[in-house]
Amino acid sequence: MEDLQKQALTEHLAELRKCLIASFIAAAVGFAVSYYYIDKIAYWYLKPLHDALPVGTSLIFTSYQEGFFFI
Repeated sequence: MEDLQKQALTEHLAELRKCLIASFIAAAVGFAVSYYYIDKIAYWYLKPLHDALPVGTSLIFTSYQEGFFFI
């Protein structure tokens, strides 16, 4: 605990801002990558359900927002 440097409030806020910006950029990059691979992700995620369905049937959505989960 003794080796911690004392910082002024503005230095703490500058460091917080830097960390928040880096976090938002990382989240945006992660979102963009996952959106690019949405078809492969949806196939992997829903494959066990498709395999369990009887032949000749398909998935249905029972509410409006469910159709937007995997476009």
